[in-house]
Amino acid sequence: MANLKIKLTKSLSGRLEKHIATAKSLGLKKIGSETIQPDNPQTRGKIEKIKYMIEVTEE
Repeated sequence: MANLKIKLTKSLSGRLEKHIATAKSLGLKKIGSETIQPDNPQTRGKIEKIKYMIEVTEE
């Protein structure tokens, strides 16, 4: 199964609480933090919700 590398590129401060919670559930805490997540529908849904403040690459 493929993995996705997700990097937080914008700050979490001033964002909606749901978006902050989504970023934290992906393991993103501060700008520049990266995480590797499995490529599945749950992860894709989270990415879609906060796509304006992350950068995603496939591994």
